[in-house]
Amino acid sequence: MTRRGLLAGAAALAALPAGMAQAAAPFRNTLPPAWHRFHFGDYEVTVISDGRLPLGKPEPAFPASPAQEIVGLLQDNFLPPDAATLEQNILVLNTGRQLILFDTGMGESMGEASKMFGPTTGKMLANLRAAGIEPEQIDLVVLTHAHCDHCWGLVDAKGERVFPNAQVAISEADLKFWTDDGNKRGPAFMVPFIDGAKKNLAAYRDRMVMVRDEQEVTSGVVALSTPGHTVGHHCYAISSGNQVMMNTGDLAHHHILLLRKPMWEFSFDTDPKLSAQSRSRMLERLATDRTPVLSYHFPWPGLGHVARRNDGGYDWIAAPMDLSTLG
Repeated sequence: MTRRGLLAGAAALAALPAGMAQAAAPFRNTLPPAWHRFHFGDYEVTVISDGRLPLGKPEPAFPASPAQEIVGLLQDNFLPPDAATLEQNILVLNTGRQLILFDTGMGESMGEASKMFGPTTGKMLANLRAAGIEPEQIDLVVLTHAHCDHCWGLVDAKGERVFPNAQVAISEADLKFWTDDGNKRGPAFMVPFIDGAKKNLAAYRDRMVMVRDEQEVTSGVVALSTPGHTVGHHCYAISSGNQVMMNTGDLAHHHILLLRKPMWEFSFDTDPKLSAQSRSRMLERLATDRTPVLSYHFPWPGLGHVARRNDGGYDWIAAPMDLSTLG
């Protein structure tokens, strides 16, 4: 295109009859509710966003990793090198018998502390209702672990149950660890993490289910122990017929850094070395079995597959979103 052609086009636009649209319109500055629904075997699955969780500069989250390698991996994958952002993808499983919620997001129970990762979190309830699901309909809340961004949505700011008719499934190890004031040591985040877990879990102590490794939590949902991120972190295998999908929770927080480098340590891990071992073991299983994955912190809506690389790491292959049918 030449400069003369551009000038001619501009002159033609200027000569348009009065009253014709000039393509000017106000910015809307609004976003649609964030939820996605599909069928999985005989089940209906809805993914609900609790909003984006910004970690800030990535280097402090990976203190034992070379800073230049972190920056290089992010830049090579068209991601900003100075800001790591995680999604929060909450799975709702409708089995036809039960409505099961996996994790609850940051919630509002801890006031300003609930916004410790910024104002973009805490969207779970609004998006749940936008998807046509009321909290009173939830029969069972299954927790991958008891960190703030997974259990702080159990109660509201007054300490009342958000899911009044639900049981809560959690590992006994996590329940004990994250409600013990004796563990308020080490990193500064341990104090609010434990205070928040105590407040949210206490409201459901009379209706708890203890999950156990390789046993069903409820029909079609099997717990798989993957300790390290927390002492009792679990993934959950969801089965319908001959189909299996894995809800991996916080097995890996970042779809590039911790898949390409599964043995890297993450600063929010209770036992970073054990977490890396659990991550490497489960990623290898997921890649070998070609199991569909729902990852809590991967790019929205967190659905895809793990593929083995020749260098010992893994790639995240996001699943295409089908918006024309439930499948």
